Amino acid sequence: MTRTAYAEFLDRIREIHDLHQIDGWLQWDQQVTMPAGGSGDRAAQMATLSGLIHERFTDPRLGELLDCLADAPGLDAAQSANVRETRRDRDRAVRVPPALVQAFAKAKAQAFDVWQAARPADDFRSFAPHLDELVRMAREMAAHIGYADEPYDALLDEYEPGMTAAAVQAVFEPLGIELRGIIDRLDGTPRPRTDFLERTYDPARQQAFCRALIADLGYDLERGRLDESSHPFTIGNADDVRITVRYNPRYLPAALFAAIHETGHALYEQGVDPAHRRTPMGNAVSLGIHESQSRLWENMIGRSPEFWGHYFPRLQALFPDELTDVSTEEFVRAVNVVRPSLVRVEADEVTYSLHVLLRFEIERALVNGAVGTGELPELWRERMRHYLGLAPETDRDGVLQDIHWSIGSFGYFPTYAMGNLYAAQLRDAMLREIPDLMAQVGRGRFQAPLAWLRERVHRQGRLHPAPELIRRATGAPPDAAHFIRYIREKYGALYGRTL
Repeated sequence: MTRTAYAEFLDRIREIHDLHQIDGWLQWDQQVTMPAGGSGDRAAQMATLSGLIHERFTDPRLGELLDCLADAPGLDAAQSANVRETRRDRDRAVRVPPALVQAFAKAKAQAFDVWQAARPADDFRSFAPHLDELVRMAREMAAHIGYADEPYDALLDEYEPGMTAAAVQAVFEPLGIELRGIIDRLDGTPRPRTDFLERTYDPARQQAFCRALIADLGYDLERGRLDESSHPFTIGNADDVRITVRYNPRYLPAALFAAIHETGHALYEQGVDPAHRRTPMGNAVSLGIHESQSRLWENMIGRSPEFWGHYFPRLQALFPDELTDVSTEEFVRAVNVVRPSLVRVEADEVTYSLHVLLRFEIERALVNGAVGTGELPELWRERMRHYLGLAPETDRDGVLQDIHWSIGSFGYFPTYAMGNLYAAQLRDAMLREIPDLMAQVGRGRFQAPLAWLRERVHRQGRLHPAPELIRRATGAPPDAAHFIRYIREKYGALYGRTL
């Protein structure tokens, strides 16, 4: 009886997984290859598909199967996790009316196309009505899903299960104080030269370097591909995981570190346990854990002196005229320069989390109704001055710079900073178990860190909640002290100052 019920349950959740993947490919196509004239039909297609997914999730038969399997004997840990996590996802889905699900999907697709044109044109006014509608729908979704304290909690829980805005605030407030203190202590120190990063770099050669680099890191290009989009992203699972970057001919680090960052995401998705594909156990436990993978590879490995000791000669050979007067040490210092900047995706490790704190604060107020969309451009500038001491002259470099709100991803931003914290703690545990880790990185060998992450993170799927996964992987519960210590040690050494 239980075995038959579980088999039927698997058939149903695998179908839902497949539909989610198809939805992902529609999103990938919209951002990478779809002609501009296809936006209207694409919005309708995505609304239809979202309705089908919701219909499958809320099917009473799936509920019956979950009830049958809830306390069924004979299920192993992975099977029990599949039942538990599907119950969690379904409980959220059944509370939301189908019409709202479809309307939200259509509105997101339409808003994205408007944002994609509005951002380069610095035209917040054209995007504002679409954002206003998405916020209204997000609040309605939150009201249906339910929350204990505030609407934002219901949306945050989708990306970081079990997390609340109050809990995030309790972590972010002292984190912000620590980071701003470090920035103050670095004030007045000699800054490294960075002029060479803004020379003209041929995008085709950038692409060739990025493609070779991500393959070295372990990204299987037979099960993935590298493309270009207006905002870098990763999409897919298991045997079809795609990444995109944005090539800036006048700023070399943009594509280099986006490629490493997105590869961190892709390695997670390609590394799921083959036995659990198309089930919750074959998916990431939270976006914070997902971001830990991208931030660990991009910054803690990809910006290290050891990494560029191996790769800078190759980069220099590809761009001999542009980098002929640059040493490896100068390059490492330049790509780790601490300098408050306007754009999150190009921010250094010290200031990056402050960009996230700003976005968390603003979108929390937006969703909770404390501010309106018309207030956002000036509020953005005011909070940028508060956190980073500078403000954008344009909305393109301000409130319009990120894709997230245009696709309705309210509650996503905190996971970036949570990812930084998780990444530092994972790095510390990895270094304890692989003492010569950075020496291996210096030889261009990444098998050991990838194998470590495969075992302790990737193949765990959704077996444990994020805090428990971190505890099991590192031997201690999540603790921001690892990240602060990492920042102090790394940048203290780079700048020759005690932080």
